Amino acid sequence: MARRFLLTIILAVAMATPTIPASAHHGWSWTTGDNIDLTGIIKSVSLGNPHGIVQVDVDGEAWTVEVGQPWRNDRAGLKDGDLAQGVELRVIGEPSADISDRRVKAERLYLNGREYVLYPRRD
Repeated sequence: MARRFLLTIILAVAMATPTIPASAHHGWSWTTGDNIDLTGIIKSVSLGNPHGIVQVDVDGEAWTVEVGQPWRNDRAGLKDGDLAQGVELRVIGEPSADISDRRVKAERLYLNGREYVLYPRRD
């Protein structure tokens, strides 16, 4: 009985505690809401959770491209090694609201003429 009462108190306190919204860059809040189209050469790739990061040279400027989580990349049809150093990559996605970041969240990738849809367009 005492254990049930203690669990009820803990649950009540947990539910009454205000949550603090995450201010991390995950999601779309840091983007402009518009799309840009970039083409460049992959310089480095780091895939994994929470999402993959691809560094791309676009006309001499270094851009950071956020691709999907591993399951999202798999679902889009990307295979290990598709995103590799030296490969030309076209990216359509939402750039950072601070364009000086040179960061874009990829919605679609194009490799060797093939389209990989990571995030269907949100309208």
